[in-house]
Amino acid sequence: MVECREAKGLSQKELAKLLNTSYSVVGKYERDEMQPSIEAARKIAKLVGTTVGYLLGETEQENILKDPDMLKRLNEIEKMEKEDKNHILYTIDGLIRSVKLRNIAAL
Repeated sequence: MVECREAKGLSQKELAKLLNTSYSVVGKYERDEMQPSIEAARKIAKLVGTTVGYLLGETEQENILKDPDMLKRLNEIEKMEKEDKNHILYTIDGLIRSVKLRNIAAL
């Protein structure tokens, strides 16, 4: 959390003010002396530009799926029938391969 907060240029006091809490609470979160509530974790993640999963140590990637538009798309795909989902993922995989090949050719 410290890295994300600092990357956003926020001090503990500034983040605490945005969270409507004290900077000592933010310090305790950062030292793993105290766990934020789910709502507080969501708000912190949004403010510092990461995910709740990253804040909770579930992933090492601080920015994985933090793009709300991308996350919305993936959630929509997840709700689809298996066959439709497979067609969409196959198409996406093809587009990704195409971009990678184009980038390699450009080198």
